[in-house]
Amino acid sequence: MEFSGDAAALSLPAAATPLCTASALAYAPPMGHVPDDSALMLRYKDGDTAAFETLYRRHNDALYRYLLRLCRHPASTEDVFQEVWGKIIQSRMNYRPTAKFTTFIYRVAHNCFIDHVRRNKRHSNISDLDPDLQADASEPPEMLVERGLAKERLALALLHLPEQQRDVFLLHEEAGLGLDDIAFVTGCNRETAKSRLRYAVRKLRDALQEPQ
Repeated sequence: MEFSGDAAALSLPAAATPLCTASALAYAPPMGHVPDDSALMLRYKDGDTAAFETLYRRHNDALYRYLLRLCRHPASTEDVFQEVWGKIIQSRMNYRPTAKFTTFIYRVAHNCFIDHVRRNKRHSNISDLDPDLQADASEPPEMLVERGLAKERLALALLHLPEQQRDVFLLHEEAGLGLDDIAFVTGCNRETAKSRLRYAVRKLRDALQEPQ
């Protein structure tokens, strides 16, 4: 998936040219060094567009999956996805690494989704493009059928979870956030996040049991 926002910073060439030689030398990492997300965001804040490219590649797939399962409609997902990255770009000059970048980006995503729901009161429940439902042609037919049925049950169970429980579950499974970060992202306390996650897991586990 390619990001198609209107912001100039999103027109990223395959090999971004440094703004100046001094800046490029200052950011030259040692061999084998992999900068963390916060360091990349700080580089982007100082004008290093290649750092933003790296951040985008690291997080775009998981972020899209999280939003798709929240929005449950591809068109809405695209809108919110674009809005999230747009807000990340807009906020770069005020960015401070006070929390993990993952927590920061999913806090933005959560708020964008809430805003989307408020703007669209007739929020769609359609889920016709779940990336987990794509078949793997290399598997035997009986395995494809079994896997497909399990994924359909999971997708249906996710649809029927209360929105708060679904959000917490996806933040845990798709974003890989812990309870403290989930509580921060969703604006609740840790025990509430833990309770919502426990109920969500229980309901999904029950839904994935073989039909009697």
